[in-house]
Amino acid sequence: MASAEGLEPSRTRKNSNKNIIARIRHGHITGRGICRGTEISEALLKERDHKAQWHGIPVLLRRLYDKSHLNSDLSQIYFIIKEVSSFLSMEAMSFVTEDRKPAQESTYPNTYTFDLFGGVDLLVEILMRPTLTTQTNVPKMSDDLVKDCLSVLYNCCICMEGVTKSLASRDDFVMFLFTLMSNKKTFLQTATLIEDILGVRKEMIQLEDIPNLPSLVQSFNQQQLANFCRILSVTISEPDMGNDDKNTLLAKNAQQRANPCPSYSEINQVALLNIPGFIERLCKLATRKVSEASGASSLLLELQDWYTWLDNAPVLDALMQMAAEDAEHSSTESSDESSLAASPLRHRLPQSMKIVHEIMFKVEVLYVLCVLLVGRQRNQVHRMLAEFKLIPGLNNLFDKLIWRKQTSTHVLHSQNQNCDCSPEISFKIQFLRLLQSFSDHHENKYLLLNAQELNELSAISLKANIPEVEALVNTDRNLICDGKKGLLTRLISVMKKEPPDSSFRFWQARAVESFLRGTTSYADQVFLLKRGLLEHILFCIIDSGCKSRDVLQSYFDLLGELMKFNMDAFKKFNRYVNSDEKFQTFMTQINSSLVDSNMLVRCIILSLDRFEGQTEDMRVVEVLSECRLLSYMARVENRLTFLFRLVNIINVQTLTQENVSCLNTSLVVLMLARRRGTLPFYLNALREKEYAEKYPGCLLNNFHNLLRFWQRHYLNKDKDSTCLENSSCIPFTYWKETVSVLLGSDRTSLCAIASYIDEAYMDLGKDFLEV
Repeated sequence: MASAEGLEPSRTRKNSNKNIIARIRHGHITGRGICRGTEISEALLKERDHKAQWHGIPVLLRRLYDKSHLNSDLSQIYFIIKEVSSFLSMEAMSFVTEDRKPAQESTYPNTYTFDLFGGVDLLVEILMRPTLTTQTNVPKMSDDLVKDCLSVLYNCCICMEGVTKSLASRDDFVMFLFTLMSNKKTFLQTATLIEDILGVRKEMIQLEDIPNLPSLVQSFNQQQLANFCRILSVTISEPDMGNDDKNTLLAKNAQQRANPCPSYSEINQVALLNIPGFIERLCKLATRKVSEASGASSLLLELQDWYTWLDNAPVLDALMQMAAEDAEHSSTESSDESSLAASPLRHRLPQSMKIVHEIMFKVEVLYVLCVLLVGRQRNQVHRMLAEFKLIPGLNNLFDKLIWRKQTSTHVLHSQNQNCDCSPEISFKIQFLRLLQSFSDHHENKYLLLNAQELNELSAISLKANIPEVEALVNTDRNLICDGKKGLLTRLISVMKKEPPDSSFRFWQARAVESFLRGTTSYADQVFLLKRGLLEHILFCIIDSGCKSRDVLQSYFDLLGELMKFNMDAFKKFNRYVNSDEKFQTFMTQINSSLVDSNMLVRCIILSLDRFEGQTEDMRVVEVLSECRLLSYMARVENRLTFLFRLVNIINVQTLTQENVSCLNTSLVVLMLARRRGTLPFYLNALREKEYAEKYPGCLLNNFHNLLRFWQRHYLNKDKDSTCLENSSCIPFTYWKETVSVLLGSDRTSLCAIASYIDEAYMDLGKDFLEV
């Protein structure tokens, strides 16, 4: 163009090169002038190319533009894209193999040049052009050409996050990519690009907007469906807020009030469940067996290094395809060449890859199932997973694949944190998460047992002369585990072999605890006590030297569920903690972080209250008199100390899903005091504590604000209220009544917090609900 070619001759070529780049950049920003390198003549691009070290990329893009019009012979552009791809693929590979260093213009000059001169936009146009015309005789792009275009775009996304964000902002292109997934030959390249794009989108896509979603998913083979789960994981999970301030319950409640409609992720979950056969196929994928040749397992260490750059299943798919093609090719080679094909590397690696390949697929499938299990359609998903025998299928895989060997200790990740663990570690974590979600407060938890273990539970109830749990009686024995052990028993066995600080212990304990959560079942507790679980937990807390707060928290929570209201458990506790030194170590662990241990404290207080009401039973009297733990908690000064700390370590602005249990535990202490008519004594003790600490009004005003928040938070959440009632065996109506009494405005009431705050110190946090 004249404006570009009429550069002043007095300027150096270097300045001219900068001038061209500056003008293109200016065009990108303003939308005026030169916006693409294709608007510059080929002659000028050639002239400037060598000095600028563009490697001919702008010239190739100019030719690509000229030969890619609607009715052009598209076969002519195939070789141009191949040539461009060769420049970009090496940079993408170096990015992947060098720990994904931050992309910079100087680091990946070819990719930067390609994007600057309009290459990304041009390839998008070429791909989408057939869908944007009403002409019927438009030349069809070959599958190879589509694959190469997608690969070039993916390489650009790898090296330049700006390219990924730009493509992610184009809804039309994102939806168009999904249509390409119906072609098996272009599926892998499309899936890989979509996954990268959706990972940076600010707004979640709606699966219902994908053209013909049900028929698209039903057209996938099992391998494609597993890869599609990587994409689905982005569309059905609530985005990680990242900022701690946004994770507080106050902020979440405000967000729910502002957006009462179902979120995109919830809508997407429903869309998936409406696809015929979707859940059944995922169950088959999760439970299918892997053909393992002898010696293949010894290569997993070798594959750990591979995984540092083979970081997604589609890439492994491509390598598997190449391995298959190599094997086919080797069968036609001469005898000398066949001897090369039979080398250990050539034969062992594909077999090893099959194992990791299958493991990685199962990671994605289990993640999707886990998210659906904790969603609003939980009961529907539960029925499906039971019907399609997910649990017995996983039980059959446990020894051969899921936990065939102990894995080295690794760093614990939060649930929403991106994980760079090896495939086997990720697989184990997702498996444990699934068990936790499956068992938690649901009658289907008994599917984790086999027939012999179910009979054992019935025998425990019969011996104790208590009725069997209704859920146990109603369990369909056609859907339970088979074999010598059920899944729960297998899990406990490997849990006891885990190294002390292994973060698998966290997930293992969470999974076992979820089996016990809900309405307390004596038979369930005894079933686990007979397998030495209580002694193992106490060993980990007291004697193992475990320092991980997350692991200790999970063991405190599990211990609380295992001991609650159970005299046998408290007897076993006393036999293990048989010295003052051991007891002191145990209490030191509890007191070191009350946020982590308060659920166990709640269990002890609730159990003590029940036992003190059963003193006509001499066995109970014996436990009360001998158990160090119950004797410690029976002293009112110790209960008050816990109450002070529980109220003091939280406030409305810092309440989260993790520490709100402290508020509920403090309420349990006061509800039990109210039952016994000693609530005024406890409130007065809080007042005296304030004055002793020289902060009058601070503690009680904080507690008053917390209870006001409690009303707003729980009175609109049926699930939360049910959990509180089941875990405490205190009717939720009594929870509500107690909170109302404590928040009473009558300053003459001895059970109202307001009565214990001097008027000068009232309402220190009055406006917290306006946040």
